[in-house]
Amino acid sequence: MTLSFIGEITDPIHKNIKFTKVEKELIDTYIFQRLRRIRQLAGAHLVYPGALHSRFEHSIGSMFLAGMAGQTLLEKGYLQEFDTIQELRISALLHDIGHGPFSHLYEEVLSYSEFNSHEKMGEKIINETIIADTLKHNGFNPRSISDISFGKHKTRFLNEVISGGLSVDLMDYLPRDSYFSGTEYGKIDYFRIINSFEVSSSGELGISKSALYSYESMLISRYQMFKAVYFHKTVRAGEVMILNAMKNLIRHVKPASENSLEYFLNLHDEMILDTLSAIEGLNESSNDFRYVQLLRDYKNRKLLKCIYEYLSLSNKRYGQDQLLQNSKINKAPSNLEYFLDFDARVSRIKKFINKSQSNGEFIFLDISKAPSIPLAPKKEEVTSIMIVDRKGEYEKSFDQIPLINVISGYLDMIRLYTTKENRGKYEDLMTDLL
Repeated sequence: MTLSFIGEITDPIHKNIKFTKVEKELIDTYIFQRLRRIRQLAGAHLVYPGALHSRFEHSIGSMFLAGMAGQTLLEKGYLQEFDTIQELRISALLHDIGHGPFSHLYEEVLSYSEFNSHEKMGEKIINETIIADTLKHNGFNPRSISDISFGKHKTRFLNEVISGGLSVDLMDYLPRDSYFSGTEYGKIDYFRIINSFEVSSSGELGISKSALYSYESMLISRYQMFKAVYFHKTVRAGEVMILNAMKNLIRHVKPASENSLEYFLNLHDEMILDTLSAIEGLNESSNDFRYVQLLRDYKNRKLLKCIYEYLSLSNKRYGQDQLLQNSKINKAPSNLEYFLDFDARVSRIKKFINKSQSNGEFIFLDISKAPSIPLAPKKEEVTSIMIVDRKGEYEKSFDQIPLINVISGYLDMIRLYTTKENRGKYEDLMTDLL
């Protein structure tokens, strides 16, 4: 059996992507079309001018790969019903439907809200809007679709097709982000990986041993993209500007009901940027006025400058108590001083910038304590891969893969940003402080 396709989309990554009737109806909704106006990489285009692609095309690309994954799993007997392929495709298509302006940055702005993640907002959209009506009209259960989209389905490997260490989300955004940023890091053999999909006896998604080299190459690509693109210090400079301006100015435009779906579904990158940077009637000596100016500087690529950077690379994550205990019994890791020094530096810097900020100075601390091989920004690390073949199944830890073991672990980062005018003053002060 095959899906009944009614048209196709030309895509620079996957070439021709065919779509079905229900997929076309979902894509044509105003809710899905909104994703055209939400950039995949927030402010990365200020460093990589071609990185203007959106969540729209990424979602369609993920749908295409989910179809490939579903076909593989059906042919190998892991799926019992052909209709599950269509469910997987729809779930991948809608997995980013809940993203707000500037993607993950907006989630930090809404950290206090009931809907403080794109997953929670996505569930609400799929189950309570025209998306739900469209799904029901075509014979699909919105709750089942949202469960697969956001990792809540009772069948574990279906969740992992959409989000996880072998997800179609990952296998689309890496080559897509690499292509549009003009870098060469994100080239992966996703055909080989997807065709090797297997399911363990515990229901976990894995691959055959023969595809291990392709998977290893994908992990290396992901590591390179995070260092070169996603956490590039100038990319982060722009994102620090957007984040802090939104946090301080969003109250000027939010509705009486900040959880209003109608309000949320009208938000997108340029709307927020234009609205907040056009706020008038503010006292020129107020912080709000200065944040408005910060957004105007962002629009003109007058970015903050990184005046201090500190990196700590490590194999394992240790808590402070565990570090001290290990130290007493002479079993401390060789990089103990990095962990202790990292927290001490953060503490000293926070005291320093809090004083400066209270005096009206614009100086911002950017801290990241992230896995060196994360799934995506703000997601947990991957530490192993399930291998399934005729000889049996086993979980292969990354410390058993020499090349991956070298780059796996944690990359903790401290960066300090300020305006160009204050750069010299604060560089001298930070030298004295640290």
